[in-house]
Amino acid sequence: MNSPPKILVVDDTARNVKLLADLLTVKGFYVATAASGREALTSVDAEPPDLVLLDVVMPEMSGYEVCQKLRENPATAMLPVIMVTALDPSVERIKGIDAGADDFLTKPINQAELLARVKSLLRVKELHDIVQVQAVQLAEWNKTLELRVQTQVEQLERLERLKRFFSPQLAELIVAGGADDPLKTHRRDVTVVFLDLRGFTGFAETAEPEEVMGVLREYHTAMGQAVMEHEGTLECFIGDGMMVLFNDPVPVPDPQARAVRMALAMRGRFEELSRAWSKLGYDIGMGIGIAQGYATIGAIGFEGRWDYGSIGTVCNLAARLCGEAKPGQILIPQRFVASIADLAEVELTGELSLKGFQRAVTAYNVLGLKAPNG
Repeated sequence: MNSPPKILVVDDTARNVKLLADLLTVKGFYVATAASGREALTSVDAEPPDLVLLDVVMPEMSGYEVCQKLRENPATAMLPVIMVTALDPSVERIKGIDAGADDFLTKPINQAELLARVKSLLRVKELHDIVQVQAVQLAEWNKTLELRVQTQVEQLERLERLKRFFSPQLAELIVAGGADDPLKTHRRDVTVVFLDLRGFTGFAETAEPEEVMGVLREYHTAMGQAVMEHEGTLECFIGDGMMVLFNDPVPVPDPQARAVRMALAMRGRFEELSRAWSKLGYDIGMGIGIAQGYATIGAIGFEGRWDYGSIGTVCNLAARLCGEAKPGQILIPQRFVASIADLAEVELTGELSLKGFQRAVTAYNVLGLKAPNG
């Protein structure tokens, strides 16, 4: 339940104080009193009222002086003040307005007029208090909104950086906190896919720069779409080559199967590109290598220029297999075959001596997906 409005009655005449106090108390107001201007200021500082009824003529400090003091204090600058006087109202009213009074009453006081003026100013004060509270709330909301906007801008900037490497869905997941920071160094069992073009170097030596860039743009667009569709992580572009990871930064089910499905989709899309390029006289092929194993993954670079990268034997193996793949081949090592036995048809390619590997690697070529009932 709301407490009744508090009114401070200030008059050096005890009879006047009692008259006003009794009248207001009967009407449900809480009344405090002061017998002098200094006592009134002390009372206001101790327990701020909702309205002040202030006599004009008082010893030591007049009502005008008290009103001026109240207006000079930011805490009481908007406190409603009604001046009360028995002097010439036409003269005293101007003095009261100059001092900062909100209203004026002349003695003898009319009870109905007193209550009407008090209620009117209390309504004004209530509205002012509401506005003040709303202003504070608005300032807090604005501050909160600014922080939210700043946070969202930072998230959007981070999201755009992450989209350089990850699918939009995965980048959004990382920003939302649904995945670990991909730039923090860590080890993980990943499936690595390497792909690059065959005959591109010779093509680039004879073609115009615009033609070269056009071919690369079409190639990167087609392969990049396949990466995103299969939720792979584009680790890097290496000239006309690309490196894609599966199972990092967010673990995915069946990363080997995803990698093979993506590689087959890439091969199909490349065949479409190749047919169009052959009409222009471009003889370009593509080989792919896939391997699975542990890699160290995280930030590579320096302050101001960090990239997401991975290193490890598995990366080297995928790159070497890619280098050995003939146009249209998707080479995988023997240990990879078992993980996709139910998914794809493969054929033995043979033993390969790969740079950086002491033992020969038995490689298989992925022919295509098995029939549903196969």
